[in-house]
Amino acid sequence: MLKSEILAVAKVHPLYLKALKEVFVVHDCAHEADATCFAQLAPRILGLAAGGESLVPSALLEQLPNLKLVSVFGVGYDGIDVQAAVGRGVMVTHTPGVLTDDVADLAMGLMLSLSRNIAQADHYVRAGRWPSGPMPLGRKFSGARLGIVGLGRIGMAIAQRALAFKMSIAYTGRSEKPGSGFVFYPSAAQLAAEVDFLLVITPGGQGTRHLVNAGVLAALGPAGYLINVARGSVVDEQALIEALQSGGIAGAALDVFADEPNVPQVLRDMPNLVLTPHMASATHQTRQAMADLAFANMQAVLAGRPALTPVPECLLGHRH
Repeated sequence: MLKSEILAVAKVHPLYLKALKEVFVVHDCAHEADATCFAQLAPRILGLAAGGESLVPSALLEQLPNLKLVSVFGVGYDGIDVQAAVGRGVMVTHTPGVLTDDVADLAMGLMLSLSRNIAQADHYVRAGRWPSGPMPLGRKFSGARLGIVGLGRIGMAIAQRALAFKMSIAYTGRSEKPGSGFVFYPSAAQLAAEVDFLLVITPGGQGTRHLVNAGVLAALGPAGYLINVARGSVVDEQALIEALQSGGIAGAALDVFADEPNVPQVLRDMPNLVLTPHMASATHQTRQAMADLAFANMQAVLAGRPALTPVPECLLGHRH
């Protein structure tokens, strides 16, 4: 029996690739190597394996006449032209749910580190500076006001953890969630004006590009902190740099950046920041679970079964 042929596009996780190669014929980035050879291969490609940062434009989809599925290893899929895929009858799946706890855990860790200067204190001790005097005081975390930009699955998990720290919680998003029990503000700026910590966990893409801009940062104010575990595109990075330099906000914790993995030197040099390399879901357990789910979606659709976790746009498409 002939194996189905899959195209892996850039930035596909090794665990996902390993599972695919056991069942399918996988062409790794063949579309980037030789246009002539790819033109001959393209009609045989039934599935695309992608990562959260992979780019799958309509131009690539148009070259794959028999494509059935784009299976994304990750929750975010802003690099995929989903509307073009839906228009061609191509299913797009992602891996929500399995990484919720890890992202929420890191978000809490970043906030604690930011408020209590944990990263700076580690450096202080290692550099032998403790004998010369105590560290500057931090900011109390328990009981602070938390604003969440995007109260989806992960945002709610963060809120539940924050309740254990006796934080008051408010949020903004595309729509109000009456059953949440938290205060809703219709805009990020209105939310920022009422909180101590503004945490961003909303999807990327053009719809949320620079949602956190100079106005939002001004509303957050000189005693406020920004935490971004969403996408670098959601925050206007230049406006953030200016706010940090001028004392417009107190500090920031960033797991994502505008031009990953390139982080501006000016951010790396600032003392009032905690920086991590887009690692919110980076545990052995969760990356394996993501690979398993992305692979299960690929297997299901290519076997003629329903996708396990379609992206919302594909769910809507199937309702019509």
